[in-house]
Amino acid sequence: MHNLRANFDKIFQICKTHLSDYIFDDDNFYKYPNRPKMSDLEIVTLSITAESLSIDSENLLFSKLKKEYSSDFPNLIDRCNFNRRRKRLNNYIAMVNQNIANFIEPNKDCYILDSMPIPICKNIRIRASKICKDNENVLPTTTYHASHKIYYHGFKLQLLITKRGIPHTAALTTASMHDSQYLSCFEDVQIAECELIADMGYLSEAHQLNLFDSYKIKIITPLRANMNQTLSEWNKKRRYQRKRIETLNSQLDDQMMIHRNYAKTLTGLLTRITTKVAAVAVLQLINHQNKKPLNHIKHALAA
Repeated sequence: MHNLRANFDKIFQICKTHLSDYIFDDDNFYKYPNRPKMSDLEIVTLSITAESLSIDSENLLFSKLKKEYSSDFPNLIDRCNFNRRRKRLNNYIAMVNQNIANFIEPNKDCYILDSMPIPICKNIRIRASKICKDNENVLPTTTYHASHKIYYHGFKLQLLITKRGIPHTAALTTASMHDSQYLSCFEDVQIAECELIADMGYLSEAHQLNLFDSYKIKIITPLRANMNQTLSEWNKKRRYQRKRIETLNSQLDDQMMIHRNYAKTLTGLLTRITTKVAAVAVLQLINHQNKKPLNHIKHALAA
């Protein structure tokens, strides 16, 4: 279960299969003047493998690789080079979970959307914090998260999953950005003609009408107490379906430790989160291949 090389080989084949349209014969996504010691595909695979084994510290990962698996990874590059290349390959890491979602659920007519807080430092360190401020368009902010009943400093993760709970898209917004405003960014999500189950935070008549007119996406949310409930399509079935994303959020927090931040830049933070989400999708695919319950991701590598 914890043999890093055995799991690396297993996940390598999954990544190669689902990224086959983008790689060259040497397993790289880009053309290099000099062939690198580790291919781009190996960088992506090693990142996802580490997160699948709940190794979220690059320092710990490279310590284990050099002390316990030195003969298994003879072409290992240095940690700085690995980190730099992993950030550059972030878009390809994101493609892994999208392609897995399309493979397991090819005919999707329903998605689930929710947000979760991504704090980057303790509240007592907010004034002194200088991390993750490299992008002026998405800066960390301090806000109150109603469902968690906490004030925090950082960002907000917008997570879109399929009806069966497979991650499709993950995006970061400023913490103070209202959930409904994220709906205006859906041209980058690449979904259409479907239902979108969300909570009351995404209630916005203007955005909902625009999404339906542009992409035929029907947003289904519970209504507020002062709204006409007879017009709502929300019911027990929708409420039950939406619980799937709450379970996934808990798995990201527990197994993937998504709230533990080691990143110093926004690009680094986004890459870490993207890799954690992709690791969930890979574990779900392994369960799917082994005919196990799809979302029992803690047991996926036990076989």
